[in-house]
Amino acid sequence: MAKINPPFSRQELRDILVKTAAVSKAKDGLLRYWLSAGPGGFNLSSHECPTASFYAVVHDLMEESTEPVKVITSSVPMKSPFFATMKSVNYLPNALALLEAEEQGAFAGIWVDEQGFVAEGPNTNVAFVTASGELLMPEVGKILAGCTARRLLSIAEDSLNGLRPPIDNLKAVSVRPILAEEAKRASEMMMIGSGLPVVPVIQWDTQQIGNGQPGPVTLALKALLEEHILADSSSHHERIPYDVYA
Repeated sequence: MAKINPPFSRQELRDILVKTAAVSKAKDGLLRYWLSAGPGGFNLSSHECPTASFYAVVHDLMEESTEPVKVITSSVPMKSPFFATMKSVNYLPNALALLEAEEQGAFAGIWVDEQGFVAEGPNTNVAFVTASGELLMPEVGKILAGCTARRLLSIAEDSLNGLRPPIDNLKAVSVRPILAEEAKRASEMMMIGSGLPVVPVIQWDTQQIGNGQPGPVTLALKALLEEHILADSSSHHERIPYDVYA
């Protein structure tokens, strides 16, 4: 979509990321990477850029929040679906939504679209658990399909299908449009993202969520997701050759 030709092949990009992680010596961190149009002037066209640039940065994980949080409905306009579903560094609306929340003593702002349906947080997905035990997540047609959120859905479905330990009170999993009014009546609410990875939400605006405490399904999913992230053997993991770059 950005019309940028990568400067390296897919295999070369993978090797760069693996080597960067190995050289960093970080074993409890995040590896972030970006593709840019490259060096050039200050015009909008990338035609003046001789070649694209690829950046990779390793940094420590933020200290994990163990406390439940409150959120607000953001007044910052949502991105259009075209841009919201694209992973890019166009973070101005996201930054403004977060700043607005922090100014009101909240953890994050939640976007609600013009029809009143729940969208997402500044750089997180959101999910809910109903009184009947249904895990709900908004459709991704207008929001980013976060990798961590997709993994959490997979873990929940595996639990229901007997492929993982059962989760008490979890009865079903659905991805569908969710009105904000319905969401605020949920028994549980959580925010999901790569740097969190799961944070319980106990208040949205002035509405208490459930009994005002982190819910059992949220805590169980959080534990299973963290267990999955730390697993030694998985098709979703890449072994890093730290010893090669000692």
